[in-house]
Amino acid sequence: MNADELFCKHQPALLRYLTRYTGDPEVAADATQHAYLKLVESPPREDDNLRAWLFTVATNVVHDGWRHDGRAQRLLQSAESLLEPQDLPDPQASAEYTERLEFARKLLMRVSDKERTILLMWVEGFAHKEIAEVVGTTTRTIGPTIARALKKMSKQIDEFLREDL
Repeated sequence: MNADELFCKHQPALLRYLTRYTGDPEVAADATQHAYLKLVESPPREDDNLRAWLFTVATNVVHDGWRHDGRAQRLLQSAESLLEPQDLPDPQASAEYTERLEFARKLLMRVSDKERTILLMWVEGFAHKEIAEVVGTTTRTIGPTIARALKKMSKQIDEFLREDL
């Protein structure tokens, strides 16, 4: 398979991940394009996991961009990008959906970058080994990190519900 075919195979998941990670579809599209250019210019070794390699390169592009131009403040501003759009039959359902998206965005912002990366890649169906390669850790730490991040988010939900009563 050539670079174009390989990239086309992984591009939808990569773009979806980056959009959720950054909250900015434009930043996600730019990082996706940079990952493609890197693939064409200096492809990974044959034995590298291409999918994990692309996600690592794209995540690094995002981090580099934040360091250079202050995009960290824009992290997850577009709540609509967190979940796939739905057909909402009425304004009440639309308002509730938007409220849930905003709450999910806030929950994701309360975990570390590493935890957010791991959670979003896990949601995308990555194996623990692939996630570990991207975040630079061991496979055995992925499961506990997912559990810890979900526990943090669950605690936040509990606190929110108690405040609402």
